[in-house]
Amino acid sequence: MAADAGKRGRASGPGLVLLPLVLGQFLMALDSSVMNVSIATVAEDVGTTVTGIQGAITAYTLVMAMLMIPGGKLGALIGRRRAFMIGCGIYGCGSLTTAAAPNLPVLLLGWAFLEGVGAALILPAIVALVAGNFPVERRPSAYGLVAAAGAAAIAVGPLIGGLATTYFSWRWVFAGEVVIVSVIVVLAGRIADAPTGGRARMDVVGAVLSAGGLGAFVFGVLRSAQWGWFQPKPDAPAWLGVSLVVWLMLAGLALIRLFLSWEARLSARGGEPLVDPAMLRNRQLTGGLTMFFFQYLVQMGVFFVVPLYLSVALGLSALATGARILPLSLTLLAAAILIPRFLPDVSPRRVVRIGILALLAGAVALMAALDADAGAEVVTVPLLLIGFGMGALASQLGSVTVSAVPDEQSTEVGGVQNAVTNLGASIGTALAGSILIAAMTTSFLTGIEQNPAVPAEVTSQASVELEGGVPFLSDDQLTSALDKAGTAPEVAQAAIEANTAARLDGLRAALAVLALTALLAVFFTGRIPTTQPRSATP
Repeated sequence: MAADAGKRGRASGPGLVLLPLVLGQFLMALDSSVMNVSIATVAEDVGTTVTGIQGAITAYTLVMAMLMIPGGKLGALIGRRRAFMIGCGIYGCGSLTTAAAPNLPVLLLGWAFLEGVGAALILPAIVALVAGNFPVERRPSAYGLVAAAGAAAIAVGPLIGGLATTYFSWRWVFAGEVVIVSVIVVLAGRIADAPTGGRARMDVVGAVLSAGGLGAFVFGVLRSAQWGWFQPKPDAPAWLGVSLVVWLMLAGLALIRLFLSWEARLSARGGEPLVDPAMLRNRQLTGGLTMFFFQYLVQMGVFFVVPLYLSVALGLSALATGARILPLSLTLLAAAILIPRFLPDVSPRRVVRIGILALLAGAVALMAALDADAGAEVVTVPLLLIGFGMGALASQLGSVTVSAVPDEQSTEVGGVQNAVTNLGASIGTALAGSILIAAMTTSFLTGIEQNPAVPAEVTSQASVELEGGVPFLSDDQLTSALDKAGTAPEVAQAAIEANTAARLDGLRAALAVLALTALLAVFFTGRIPTTQPRSATP
């Protein structure tokens, strides 16, 4: 039956089958990146603050993180293609609601809740539908294109958002998503449904425990910038003198541990667990998931740091910032498409290691290139390296994880895989931001303390104010703020010089941590297989 489904899907043409899945992945990744350059405009348009819009982005990530594993299991219950289509319908309703949102509550309903629920159904189904429609030998190329589409969406998101905001309206982005969803639904009729393992039941207790655990952990990570990782920031919630972030992360880990124990007991009693415990003992699967975690941690950290350098340190517009990030997409797509095509028998472990080393080399090159007198062109070569690394990983990891288990468990793998990538992306962004701000604060205070033009009382006041976190400001923004405050010219000049140096120190520190993370990932590649998966039948 699985073979028949695959034949039906392939009979429609591999391009027509893959196109709606690629578009679906692109759409899921586009949402957050496309709006990051338009936060202030959106906030003003719906009558809220920048913090309110950032909260909507956080809520969208949180809903996806909580529902990804249950969403994967639901696909096994109702059918993968049906879950994909229903998810697209919910996501399209969310996009339409967001495009017409008059205020923040409606925006939250459309963007954070409806789109988050839709994404939790769509993303695991994509993993299963690729497995159900392509033979094992062609999956690396198919998964590579799907993953590349998601990463490319993150790269071009600022450019699309900048164009829409500058010449039209941010609402056109979400209206455009409704059109894309309609195209996906029409094209999805050509997709053969992925095979199921028979009658499935929803593990409600497991769903609650997994959603609560992942939700608490991810929410803690997402609030780290505002509350502090360990030491609470001024006016931030705390318990026993420790930031609430720590307690949320510990509570999340405890719930995840309970979830795993419950799944093991349910499986031992012959029940239908949300995630088969045997899967998590699979060496190849856990190796692939670990690499997904590291990839998205480094990837999203880079996508956090580079736009900051281009838009704030260099003062580029949203359009120019997006254009400077485009070279990454070129090598990303080239590696994801060409490696499986021209090296079909290459060792996945070797490609993954080369990809990780390319990420490392790109982060180190970018760290070395940052300078107060450098122009935007310094990011080109590092981004080409990083794009190649991402594409190399994309060409192998999806096939590695899915081929580790029977096709019937592909949506379970999809749910866990997307939960892991969501976790890695959240930690990558939060870690890069925290390191950047901490290093920048230290550098700024050191700079003004060592400058004789700055009075001691000004230095003391700055130390107190920066305990709550230093803002990442351009020189023009800082000059304007100092002028409004009536700061003496010599003190203002010292502050601007310290800010310029501190900004670069913060960016370098964040990139250094990302480079170390990439280096650490190399030591976890041993579980990636050395041979490509092959079909049991010719």
